[in-house]
Amino acid sequence: MIKLVAFLGNYGNEYKNTRHNVAWKFADSLPFADKLYWQSKFKGNYAVIEPEKLAEWCAQTGILAKKDGSPVIIPEEMPSHIYFLKPETYMNLSGESIIEIANFYKIKPEETLVVHDELELPVGTVSFKWSGGLGGHNGLRSTKQVFGTADFWRLRFGLTKPNDKDIASYVLGKFTQDQEIILSQIFPQVHPLFAKVLFSKDPSKFLQEWNKKKLAAE
Repeated sequence: MIKLVAFLGNYGNEYKNTRHNVAWKFADSLPFADKLYWQSKFKGNYAVIEPEKLAEWCAQTGILAKKDGSPVIIPEEMPSHIYFLKPETYMNLSGESIIEIANFYKIKPEETLVVHDELELPVGTVSFKWSGGLGGHNGLRSTKQVFGTADFWRLRFGLTKPNDKDIASYVLGKFTQDQEIILSQIFPQVHPLFAKVLFSKDPSKFLQEWNKKKLAAE
């Protein structure tokens, strides 16, 4: 089961709302985001969530609940705490932050979900993935380097690869107004998946449906 969720991005006001920080935008969009208490440690900011509280928040906000609206049953195998992390090492050194919290709480790579941007997918497309290639993503490369394996979960948000622009300038640029609208449309559709993955004994059951799911057209 997932014990650590790492939202990749760059810290600092100059990077706020840039394409490379779409994972942070997603974290901030969670219906229970205002209930998270972030602390500074592990070369980043992290929040500790008890499964019981998370189930309660998910039910209250309607993203995951039983048919009668009550919180879902927490699996016996679920960890006592789940950790959210926003590394503040800059993207290409994200692994330094991830490995610090993973080592401290004895979290394995296969218990880690990395949320990140993906150039090879169009804006409006979301992908849930296990292991695989890095797609030239420096944050993933750093994570693989510290873990010694690429065997961790990924939740990917498409950016649409530009044909005629410098890649670095593009990912560090801000979303267009139309793209912001698309994000506001797709984030609520991903919230239930995110919650289901965290409460699932076997996240792989979501891989086929969410391999590359087009939720909105650019």
